[in-house]
Amino acid sequence: MTDTPTYPQVKLLLKASPQRVRFGFPWVFSNELVMDRRTRKIPAGDIVQMNDNSGQPLALCAFNAESKIAGRVLSLNVDTQIDQAWINAKIANAAAHRDRLFDTPFYRLVHAEADGMPGVIIDRFGDVFAVQPNAAWAEQRMPMIVEALVGILSAKVVVKNASGRARKLEGLDEETVVVHGTLDGPVPVQMNGATYMADVLGGQKTGLFFDQRDNQTFAARLARGGSVLDVFSHVGGFGLAALARGATSALAVDGSRAALDLAEEGASKSGFTDRFSTHAGDAFEAMAGLIAEGRKFDVVVCDPPAFAPNKQALEAGLRAYERVARLGAQLVADGGYLCLCSCSHAAGLEAFRTASLRGIGKAGRTTQIIHSGQAGPDHPVHPHLAESAYLKSIFLRML
Repeated sequence: MTDTPTYPQVKLLLKASPQRVRFGFPWVFSNELVMDRRTRKIPAGDIVQMNDNSGQPLALCAFNAESKIAGRVLSLNVDTQIDQAWINAKIANAAAHRDRLFDTPFYRLVHAEADGMPGVIIDRFGDVFAVQPNAAWAEQRMPMIVEALVGILSAKVVVKNASGRARKLEGLDEETVVVHGTLDGPVPVQMNGATYMADVLGGQKTGLFFDQRDNQTFAARLARGGSVLDVFSHVGGFGLAALARGATSALAVDGSRAALDLAEEGASKSGFTDRFSTHAGDAFEAMAGLIAEGRKFDVVVCDPPAFAPNKQALEAGLRAYERVARLGAQLVADGGYLCLCSCSHAAGLEAFRTASLRGIGKAGRTTQIIHSGQAGPDHPVHPHLAESAYLKSIFLRML
């Protein structure tokens, strides 16, 4: 029998309540802990036994004294061994859920805290896996994560994706590298009846936004037999899905020429080249230009980056969402549809919807809300972590 390891112990301050953790909250903040000299010397990423303010065991946490989130809960059982078997079990459990959802292996495999691996994102592109180890404990254990992906899911390629602000907050590097196998270009992904090209090494995030799959499917239903404008399109997410469901044309607008090149490649592989066009440039300027030309579309989708990534940016972010809605509404034909999206966790659904409706009102349009969407079920929401319910969309019909 393997002995249970002895972990360093850290303690909550007297003012900090342990009940949040006991009831499932996955984080312990640095200002809730006794941060003495001994505690600050614990290496970032080490596992610690978190004790309550009376000294009683509370949880096993991944620790980083330099992060605002000093403790990330791994288990409420302090006798747990955070080893290869533990990581294998987490990934196998996550895979079992996705296997029930999808017939093809293209999805988010691990969604951080909601899948019991705090700070870890893993997207699956067939036998290619992109891992974002956004917390120090996961960075330390990347070889174990790779071993699990190879052993359980027969991964041929594993990429460590180091993009994003989360790693900076943990004091980690920003180097994206292939850590297992070889990769010589973008990966074709079959989704929504189309082929998407995911640049796993050099694209935004992990190369493709699986979270929008269900919203793309709904928008595609509305687009049958009509024209589509896909603004902030990335690699053609909404536009290609619409063409697969019978849209007559799709125009993709994005600031990245590289992303649009991938969108065009995806359109070619899908057989949509004659119905698909792109425009590289500032999205706001592009929409204003289309309005000046008198253009109208049956479906307009606006899926911008996070305008409000934190509370400090909320006010400016909501103004930006209002502006998107105002411009987008002017481009929708009478009886057509407008889809507005936000991936800003700081902007809740009500605030986002209010800003969007204000913009539509300023455009002089009358509308009705027909549907609200969120991330797909491969992006589960942690019940105690509002940040994990970041994506929201509203679909409106212009009267």
